[in-house]
Amino acid sequence: MKLEVKPSKAQTVAVIDFETTGLAPNGGGRATEIAAVLVRDGAIVDSYQSLMKTGAWVPPFIQELTGISNEMLAEAPAAESVMQDLAVFTRACPLVAHSAAFDKGFWQAEMALAGCTPDPAHESFACTVLLSRRLYPDAPNCRLGTLAQFHALPNSGRAHRALADAMTTAHLLLRIQNDVEERFATELAGMQAEHLLLSRLQRANKAALKRCVQDFAKRQVLQAA
Repeated sequence: MKLEVKPSKAQTVAVIDFETTGLAPNGGGRATEIAAVLVRDGAIVDSYQSLMKTGAWVPPFIQELTGISNEMLAEAPAAESVMQDLAVFTRACPLVAHSAAFDKGFWQAEMALAGCTPDPAHESFACTVLLSRRLYPDAPNCRLGTLAQFHALPNSGRAHRALADAMTTAHLLLRIQNDVEERFATELAGMQAEHLLLSRLQRANKAALKRCVQDFAKRQVLQAA
């Protein structure tokens, strides 16, 4: 008798993007803007964006890159309030980012400074850079703008602004999910390319992607038995 996995409740993931004053929170960098885009069942369903005031100074080259000035941040809501809102908006959602190590560092640092209770779901980050390296070897590189052109993704606005970059990353995530489901349709047997699978694929050897999907599918079947 063949075991089948019953369709589960559609999973909501949050695609996030930060604009910052520097490269890392442990080097004194602080966030200047945050966006989160919710993706569920193959579609973008909601979004949140805000500038955030930390009191940190934005260097001129960052202002030129992002268009975010110190004057703009002087009128922005406090970072603590923004992150507390984000904690509610993304509650129980696994997270996705492009170059996730960068965004994860700022997410954890800003959430801690805001006094937010850690959400277990936020421990799991999927990275669209790592996934693209494994799935799209023909892409010229894995910069977000390059991948957007490579896949002809919708134009989401000015690059290096949080909402535009989060939207582009969300569209990239949807493309990745679709491509994984098509490429490994036999192995998945109707299962979705959910966050847990992507989190495993991003660390798998390029030559072992099929085996990774097979192992994931087997575990899902056993858990459903």
